[in-house]
Amino acid sequence: MYPKAVMAFALLATVLGCLPASADEVEIVGATARKTGAGWTFSVTLKHADTGWDHYADLWQVYSPDGDLLGERVLLHPHVDEQPFTRSLSGVTVPESLDEVVIRARDTVHGVSPQEYRLSLP
Repeated sequence: MYPKAVMAFALLATVLGCLPASADEVEIVGATARKTGAGWTFSVTLKHADTGWDHYADLWQVYSPDGDLLGERVLLHPHVDEQPFTRSLSGVTVPESLDEVVIRARDTVHGVSPQEYRLSLP
């Protein structure tokens, strides 16, 4: 009987480990990029259980795959009644050699989410 319980726990741990960020952390649910005259414009859709000024998604960032920060969008207020929500950032300089970027997001309580959203550039 004991080995079955261990197997069930291992299976549950594996499944939960594959899920996106926990309910309290910000989740990136989508992103797009388009090249413009002044660089790139990124639009990122976040989902977070914002509760007000004490706990809300307050930032998303665009990185190169090597970890260089390319741009960031600071979110200046909670989005309690607007979930999920999308915000854009224009004028981001992306090296011509890149065909992919990594997007990370943060909330005011948990900090940067462990989720990394990889976005292929068109």
